[in-house]
Amino acid sequence: MSDRIDRALYAAALLLGVLPLWVARQLPMVDLPQHLHLISVLHRLDDPTTLYPQFFDARNTFTPYLGYYYLVSALNWLLPLETANRLFLSAYVAGLPLSLAFLLRALDRPVWPSLLALPFAYGDSFAWGFVNYCASLPLALLCCGLFVRTLTHVPRRRMWGAWLAVCLVAVLIFHVQAFFFLALGLPWLLFTTRVPEDAEARGWRARLRPRLPVLAGVAPGVVLFLGWAALRLGEPADIAPGQPWKAWGPLLSEQNLAFKPFAQNREELFQVLANLFHDGSDRWALYAVGAVALAGLGLSLVFRVTGSEGAVARFRLLGLGLIALALYFLLPFDIRGYIYYLNTRYAHLAAALLVASVPLTPPALQRYLLWASAACALMLGLVLGRGFRAFSREAAEWDGLVAATAPKPRVMGLIYDTGSRVVRFPVFLHGAAVLARARGGVTNFSFALTPHSPLRYRDMVPPTFPSEWRPGDFDYASQGTFYDHFLVRGVHPSRIFGPRLQSELAVAAHEGDSWLVRRR
Repeated sequence: MSDRIDRALYAAALLLGVLPLWVARQLPMVDLPQHLHLISVLHRLDDPTTLYPQFFDARNTFTPYLGYYYLVSALNWLLPLETANRLFLSAYVAGLPLSLAFLLRALDRPVWPSLLALPFAYGDSFAWGFVNYCASLPLALLCCGLFVRTLTHVPRRRMWGAWLAVCLVAVLIFHVQAFFFLALGLPWLLFTTRVPEDAEARGWRARLRPRLPVLAGVAPGVVLFLGWAALRLGEPADIAPGQPWKAWGPLLSEQNLAFKPFAQNREELFQVLANLFHDGSDRWALYAVGAVALAGLGLSLVFRVTGSEGAVARFRLLGLGLIALALYFLLPFDIRGYIYYLNTRYAHLAAALLVASVPLTPPALQRYLLWASAACALMLGLVLGRGFRAFSREAAEWDGLVAATAPKPRVMGLIYDTGSRVVRFPVFLHGAAVLARARGGVTNFSFALTPHSPLRYRDMVPPTFPSEWRPGDFDYASQGTFYDHFLVRGVHPSRIFGPRLQSELAVAAHEGDSWLVRRR
């Protein structure tokens, strides 16, 4: 895009894509309250005005998933935590099409289709709050582009190889699933991309020599992954058949792998790409993107534009999309005790790569396709902005509960109704973390329990029922006496606490569908 107007239009489309993140106080992401609480703990680990020094320690070991926590914690020195988090999410949303544009440019293809990836920054993984995984996707696409540049750009091959090494390590620091995609995608690019020296190369050594920088570029990430995997897999498995968050058997045993049937994966593929709102309005942008991609495909078939790519090289981007799609259909849904919600996350990556694989069209028509792609971004921004604001009004019930929460609280979440009238996801599940973060306290459930967290509990782990999804398993005698605050949603507190509500406990606040019960 050499034209200034086209660049300005592209930038405006990116701004529209991130707009929904800034028009609402509360974002509809299931795990976000837990993430923000963990970042708050990490940032204020030595703050005596909180319970954090009493309960938490830094884990001080390398593990994927650290990138998001430490980066937002660093931004928190300059900005309020929620602003820092929005800035990070904005970089992710804008980074998905930008990194795809870089990959397209490295492949000598027009970059207008990269805007079609904007809607796939949202959808299922975003709504669940899988922030580390989402953030790893632009980095994975950037790795692919750097990989191709290292192969084909002879004058700066070493520079691109160095950036590739940094980027691949960054992918692993954010999420191992994107790294696994690259374990298949980068070899595909290696074998389908010709280097300039191939024209005069004689023998395998001559062909290998120009490819050594790209192999050196991936080496640090591979070594780091192997070291982490050896440590992670060398830990004794916590096998507890039937229990949530525990392994049900050896790592790759039949009882520990949960697959979805092929038909279910096929049925859910298009649903998970845009499934935020009950009214389905977020699918409008998805339909618009599909229409533009089909228009580009139709124009390419009519005009049959040929580029400088070879017969195999022209399918490099499509091959990456098919790899991601194969991971969606072939991988298990859960590897219990290790990785959850595994295969479904690849749907967004596959969709972004496939829509960007539109065959070449005449340059004179690409501007019209760019404008149509920007119109999709406008629709996305308006629809998501309206929906996010509607959810934020609903989630305002947290504000009154926070005001009634004492400093340094111990908050038990008893969320019988996790749902929203606006959003299809259980976005109220982790409401206790909202209260705990606001007042420097702890909750009955925290990601500090997981091995990929940057934090761990020091000595005392707050007692709780086996799964935060099943508050009916709560037992006051063995668990409740530890807590001085109880966030109840979906049932009246009297049904849980009975006569205790008139003696040792009392309702401190009632907002919307939620009650805050405090110890007298």
